[in-house]
Amino acid sequence: MCHAPLRHRSLMNYIEIHVNIINTKGDFISTAVSVRLPDDMARCLEDLAKTIERPKTYVIRKAIEEYLKEYSDYLIALERLNDKDDKIVSDEEMMELLGIQD
Repeated sequence: MCHAPLRHRSLMNYIEIHVNIINTKGDFISTAVSVRLPDDMARCLEDLAKTIERPKTYVIRKAIEEYLKEYSDYLIALERLNDKDDKIVSDEEMMELLGIQD
């Protein structure tokens, strides 16, 4: 995995990706999105795409899908944490509710 520090922020690459969107009729609609990446990150993307033998758009699409899923989970957790009416259940209580014994 490439974790090179992003030293040269002025050196950027443009990458165009296509996001597939399905409308209510089930038709695919493709939307182009341009992204500016630092050269170091673009090289990491290129290396990963070559390693897994997939196009860069595949890697970017999967990364965005995962990020959106994780961020959605984060927002739900944050909302529940800030909800004063949402009861917090201890590990022991949860195990008892689920019928799990130590």
